[in-house]
Amino acid sequence: MYNIKLSSYIPEPNPAESDRIVAAHYYAAWKKGAAGIHEGFNDLAESYPDRTPLMGYYDEENPEVCDWEIKWATEHGINCFIYCWYRKPENVGKPVTTDFLRCGHGLHEALFNAKFQKFMKFAIMYEASPRWGGTNETDLVENIMPFWMETYFKRGNYLIIDNKPVVFVYNQKRLGQECFESVESQRKAFDACREYAKTQGFDGMIFAACSRHTPKETHDELIARGYDFLFGYNSGYDSPYDFYPDEDDIIKGQCDRFQMELDNGNTTFVPTASCFQDPSPRYSERWNALGYRFRDYGNIWYLSPIKFREVLRRMKEMSDALPENAWARKMIMIDNWNEWDEGHFVAPSHKFGYQYLQAIREALTKCNNLPDYRAPHDQGFDGYNTSWKTPDFKEFCEKNLK
Repeated sequence: MYNIKLSSYIPEPNPAESDRIVAAHYYAAWKKGAAGIHEGFNDLAESYPDRTPLMGYYDEENPEVCDWEIKWATEHGINCFIYCWYRKPENVGKPVTTDFLRCGHGLHEALFNAKFQKFMKFAIMYEASPRWGGTNETDLVENIMPFWMETYFKRGNYLIIDNKPVVFVYNQKRLGQECFESVESQRKAFDACREYAKTQGFDGMIFAACSRHTPKETHDELIARGYDFLFGYNSGYDSPYDFYPDEDDIIKGQCDRFQMELDNGNTTFVPTASCFQDPSPRYSERWNALGYRFRDYGNIWYLSPIKFREVLRRMKEMSDALPENAWARKMIMIDNWNEWDEGHFVAPSHKFGYQYLQAIREALTKCNNLPDYRAPHDQGFDGYNTSWKTPDFKEFCEKNLK
């Protein structure tokens, strides 16, 4: 029975159990006009219809969309979303408000109003890239931390480990070169954040740096700067070929990268498993006009869902062999939930269906549930595309599946 609405709202999630935090990176750039540097689904509609999400192009700010994502993710073992957190440059040195955030809708409009938010942990990854706002010791403690504390950390579903909120940092290189005067000044700022957190009922803070291909001296410096562990936004695998290398080479390459990071310190790195990398939409004339080129986004490679399951299992086996206090014993990361145009996503899509999510469930959970594989449209739920001048799921099927 299809296209008949049997319930008034999305069926409640039936989460799969896992013995660790399975955290997927989340790029909230799919609200009309939110991204700024690209046109969202409008960049994909004509040339990349295979990248259509299973629910069709969607208004990401809609809490009901978020509830579908929570349902799909948790039923396959993903129990935490790590949201990219962007602060606009003009806000530096001033108290933070939501008006000064880029793509803040993913949290403030969608997740925080979702009915199923209790099922999903979340964390923020502070984007410190040059085009976004930096910070300094005073600004971090006096402006950013109070906002994070009251807006995120005190929510019941923020990622807290050992009674310490976890903050991920992207582009530490910029923080180290532009924002803090020295290793000691950054450490001092992070320690001040930890002390502030203690005044708010926590036992400190946990900071994690996005770093891959890390030499030993860089690893040691990051720990000295106050980071508790390191991670990757992706696996760190770079194919030696421009297009479509052998899948077994990809698996070996991802696991080798993980082992190289462990060789720097086997308790201080969390692995990230990547399903594929295909940033073809960013090779367009528009992106070239912005100054981006092929190698800015790496080469093209794919793991089939079956091979993705294998790399997940191997990373878990490697992690399970580590000491009890290793961060990789607590967490594994997934690249990525929804990088639709940059070309790495496990969210349900027209091209892959639920296959990458099934791989995660089979590799990282007890498989003690029965996921619901009916698409929203099959259950009579639609109307999630009110903003995009691009087809919704029904229109997509009529156009492309004749």
